[in-house]
Amino acid sequence: MNEVKEQIFSVSEITRSIKFVLESSFEKLSIEGELSNFKAHSSGHWYFSLKDEEAVINCTMWKGVNNYVFFTPEDGMKVIITGRLTVYAPRGSYQIDVRTMKPAGVGELQAAFERLKRKLFDEGLFDEQYKKAIPFFPKKIALITSSEGAAVRDMISVAERRFPLVELLIVPTKVQGADAAREIVENLAKVNLLKNIDVIILARGGGSIEDLWPFNEEIVARAVFKSDIPVITGIGHEVDFTIADFVSDLRAPTPSVAMELATPDQEELKGIIKDNSSAIVSSINSILDEYRSEIEYQINSYTFKYPLEKVRNYSQQIDTLNIMINNLVEKKLLTNNSKILLLSKTLEGYDIQKSLKKGFALIRQNSKFVTRKNNFNKSETHTIQFYDGEIKI
Repeated sequence: MNEVKEQIFSVSEITRSIKFVLESSFEKLSIEGELSNFKAHSSGHWYFSLKDEEAVINCTMWKGVNNYVFFTPEDGMKVIITGRLTVYAPRGSYQIDVRTMKPAGVGELQAAFERLKRKLFDEGLFDEQYKKAIPFFPKKIALITSSEGAAVRDMISVAERRFPLVELLIVPTKVQGADAAREIVENLAKVNLLKNIDVIILARGGGSIEDLWPFNEEIVARAVFKSDIPVITGIGHEVDFTIADFVSDLRAPTPSVAMELATPDQEELKGIIKDNSSAIVSSINSILDEYRSEIEYQINSYTFKYPLEKVRNYSQQIDTLNIMINNLVEKKLLTNNSKILLLSKTLEGYDIQKSLKKGFALIRQNSKFVTRKNNFNKSETHTIQFYDGEIKI
């Protein structure tokens, strides 16, 4: 009886066998699970785990392939991936080479939406104090939207109807799919470098939550908030709300309404101008009537009819005033002359020559007048002054 010889494999051989069996058996897989340990590497590759309650499997999604994922994966998000099973022989481990990724139902996207909404709300990005005013007469508006969709045609039509003076700058932008969020952010930054843009309209037509998802990305929300130029969003239909709507300076329910909010209506302006013109004309006529009445009153007045009589009255008043002034001057002169005469007589009483002429004499000793007997010194020389001369004794 021949004994069956036991087959012995090397590690490499068994690993290669496992690799062949597994990779050939699971060339195309669809797996649902919860994202864990998600990491976007600087190389552009994504590394993460997919898990459920009982198991974990490592996954890799290469740069270029992940460009087609329309949302930003987060830990805890349930997703459905497609790919193939690969074995990494050096470690004897297996992983999923992921080719596509999508949320496991609308509920996952809605949950991600609410998480980001709460986060940005708590940071204050929705606060009214940060909302910039929309200029009433914009000269130039930048449209960040698809250049081929109905949205851009609708906005152009509205602008031509409402305010044809405004200049439109169309910035062709991808608004759906994997690269849309990045392209929106880049174009917002480019437009902000321009110095002649008054308003930015960020818009696209309606679609599913997946179609609108680029406008729910955090990088887009922060770019809108960072914009120095006022941003109006017109995304989807009236019932559609995106994170970008909450951050923007003004939200419009549709692209067409966004253009209406960004531009004045020329028909309304014409009406305002007409009303104001009527008011101005009425005001001018009222002022003219007042001046006309005043002129008629002056023309019919006594002064206007008899101007010489008015002159005579003023002339008579002037003559009366002259007489009064002359009388006052004469009275003042008489009063002053009386005062001068009185002062002159008073001064005459102090005239020494007149006193000497009356018989009085002055006695001086040592160049001083002797006014008292006790001051007279008989032993000293003294001078006696008379009216007609003096003698020394």
